[in-house]
Amino acid sequence: MKSDPNVSLVYSTDIGRITEEKATQSAPTGDGIVRIHKDSKGRKGKGVSVIKGLGLAEKELKALAQKLKKQCGCGGTVKDFCIEVQTDNREQLKTLLEKLGYTVKLAGG
Repeated sequence: MKSDPNVSLVYSTDIGRITEEKATQSAPTGDGIVRIHKDSKGRKGKGVSVIKGLGLAEKELKALAQKLKKQCGCGGTVKDFCIEVQTDNREQLKTLLEKLGYTVKLAGG
């Protein structure tokens, strides 16, 4: 029996639902400077601080985001190797990242 290339396995009784493995992306390398931007586009005027240029893998980014969110007492997420923290207090984020050994610049307005 020939196998059809358009047919794929969706469920197996041995292991359950079959999911395709995502290709792991490597973290983009920057110039070694972490930049903190203020952004409110697409958020109905609510400001967030976007942290770019960390150069960490996704697992380490999530751990760092969790630590920053706890210290600031706010929410946030990790998207496209950037950390979005729901606060306008970029100075506090800067001091926290400098304590962890990063070179930090405040970028944008």
